[in-house]
Amino acid sequence: MGAVQFARIQYNAPGTDSRSNKSINGEYVQITNRSKKTVYLYGWTIRDAAGNTYRILAKYYLYPGRSLIVRTGKGANAGITRYWGKTYHVWGNTADTAYVRTAGNRTIDSCKWTKAGKGYTTC
Repeated sequence: MGAVQFARIQYNAPGTDSRSNKSINGEYVQITNRSKKTVYLYGWTIRDAAGNTYRILAKYYLYPGRSLIVRTGKGANAGITRYWGKTYHVWGNTADTAYVRTAGNRTIDSCKWTKAGKGYTTC
């Protein structure tokens, strides 16, 4: 595993899944820098097994011990929260795999779930 790892994936939004932006934003991934060095995330991607891909297109530095949260729906990027801009749920509620990759397409971490469980995983 690399310095940046999945800390939590909320793959099933709390409550009833609807097509509302609030419901879609109930899905999110949290990645954390577990190293002692700052990691520059420009060009990095987060994707699911089906190939839905979020690319970090801003100059973003992830400092040691800090996290970045990517919500599936629409919103205004601020602080540690970024928005994918999707109008539908991306993550599989019963099974899926999440990947975080560098700008050079090297997989740094992955997280797989195979049952509904609690609706989230902490990999």
